Amino acid sequence: MGENASFWESLIYAHPTCTSWKQEAEGSIYHLASILFVVGFMGGSGFFGLLYVFSLLGLGFLCSSVWAWLDVCAADIFSWNFILFAICFIQFIYVTYQVRSVSFDREFQELYSALFQPLGISLTIYRKIVLCCDAEVVTLEKEHCYAMQGKTPIDKLSLLVSGRIRVTVDGEFLHYIFPLQFLDSPEWDSLRPTEEGIFQVTLTAETDCRYVAWRRKKLYLLFAKHRFISHLFSILIGSDIADKLYALNDRVHVGQGFRYDIRLPNFYHVSLPETPPVQHSHLLQRGSPRRKPTGITN
Repeated sequence: MGENASFWESLIYAHPTCTSWKQEAEGSIYHLASILFVVGFMGGSGFFGLLYVFSLLGLGFLCSSVWAWLDVCAADIFSWNFILFAICFIQFIYVTYQVRSVSFDREFQELYSALFQPLGISLTIYRKIVLCCDAEVVTLEKEHCYAMQGKTPIDKLSLLVSGRIRVTVDGEFLHYIFPLQFLDSPEWDSLRPTEEGIFQVTLTAETDCRYVAWRRKKLYLLFAKHRFISHLFSILIGSDIADKLYALNDRVHVGQGFRYDIRLPNFYHVSLPETPPVQHSHLLQRGSPRRKPTGITN
């Protein structure tokens, strides 16, 4: 214990304490370096946040190196600050290379800005999602069918980029699908990963359309590797299904001026006791909000 105590005492008390402080301030280069350090540490996350941090910290260490060389004339202070400047410069070049390597076509860049970026999804995560669909945007010409009722298998998940899709069942219109909405989210949600199924509706392009498609098996493999992406798609698909349910709800009536509300399926029974109950379970047949309820007029 005596040796340890003497070591710490020598470490603390070996150097003389400051009896007088330097009256004049350091030069402007030193203060500029300090300002750059303060501003640099305010950077955020992500690629552009890293570029911001490393660029300002690198400039700060460079200013400190110049200050040590010109004002302090201390080789050790200059050496350490210059080494830190070099590290920041190398990191800046590396992050810049990563940003340039994660580049997308115009449609994928617009999709990221409109849908994924507001959710805080990084470009590296988005790149995995894009590679899963082979970075391909599929064209669907006007009046061509994406899926036919009772015939087309459910083997992919597609997101509409541009155009408008008409959804019908037995030739009767249900609702539209607009850009940034999934074409087959109800069908996707109605099946387990090991199950197979066919479309219960027909999806027809009302205009020339462009969409992104992920193959079912390939997307599930991506979900297994990256749980975050799985949770992300679960939220997006759930929100998309809710939008389709509300779109159907706007078209459903029970007669005599009353509107059927899918959120309160028993409400109209109280208002209209003489009206026979509607079997709204058909609305969610096979987990899909697209099945039109029987016995309900538009």
